[in-house]
Amino acid sequence: MDLGIAGRRALVCASSRGLGRACAEALAAEGAAVVLNGRDAARLAATAEEIRVATGASVTAVVADLCTEAGRRTLLEACPDPDILVNNNGGPAPGRFEDWDHARWLAALEANLLAPVLMIRGVIAGMRARRFGRIVNITSAMVKAPHAAMGLSTAARSGLTAVCKGLSREVARDNVTINNLLPERIDTDRQRFMAELRAKSGGVSLEQAYAEMAASIAAGRLGTPEEFGAACAFLCSAHAGFVSGQNLSIDGGSYPGVL
Repeated sequence: MDLGIAGRRALVCASSRGLGRACAEALAAEGAAVVLNGRDAARLAATAEEIRVATGASVTAVVADLCTEAGRRTLLEACPDPDILVNNNGGPAPGRFEDWDHARWLAALEANLLAPVLMIRGVIAGMRARRFGRIVNITSAMVKAPHAAMGLSTAARSGLTAVCKGLSREVARDNVTINNLLPERIDTDRQRFMAELRAKSGGVSLEQAYAEMAASIAAGRLGTPEEFGAACAFLCSAHAGFVSGQNLSIDGGSYPGVL
C-alpha cells in the first residue's frame, strides 16, 4: 500500500535507536523527509546515515534534549513545519512507590507529559492551517494496564493520553489526527534493560529472563521494532485521517480487557 506521505516532513523525537528509530525508518521508507533527534551526537549521526543508505530518503539529525526548553526550541527551529510528529522519550525506570520523591515525580512528568505536550503545542497550529497533520505519541501498555512498579511512567503517560484525547476532538475537522501507540515487550535496548533487571533481582540468567518475557506475551514472542514502526507509519498515512484519539496496543494480543 502506498501510504501517501512521500515528500511529507516528519519529525521523530528520541529516534537514534529503539522504537523511535523504528518509526523514523518506516516513515523514511515511505518517502518522507525525516528529522531525527537524540542527545548522543555520534550515535545520532550513525543512525541518520544508516537510514539514508537503507531508504534513500532525506534524513536530518538534530542533537537536542527534549526535556529542556532550549532543546525543544532547537528541534522546532530545525523542522518548524512538520506534517508528522512522533513523540517519544525515554521512560523512568521501574521502582517502588515509597522511593519516589518529589524530584522523581517531576522528572517523569517533564519527560513523558510536558515534553510531548509542548512539542505538540509547537506544531499543531501549522498543521491545522495546512489541513494535514499526523501526531503519534509512543506511550506504554501500562496506560491501559497499570503496574505498581511502573507508576512514574503510567502517571505521566496517562496524563498525556488524557490531554491528547480532548485535543484530538478539537483538531479532527482540520485533518489533524492524534493517536497513541502502546508498546509491550518490543525487542529493543529498553527490553534488554528490563531483562537485566529481572535477571539480577530474580537470580536467573539473562536468557531465562527473556524467556519469561516471551511467555508473558500471548503471541509467545517479543515484538519486533519493524512491526512497531509499520503501525506508526500507517497512523501517519493519508489513509488514517478518520482514525484519531485512539490507543493502539502493540503487544502481541496480550491486553486482557475488552476496550
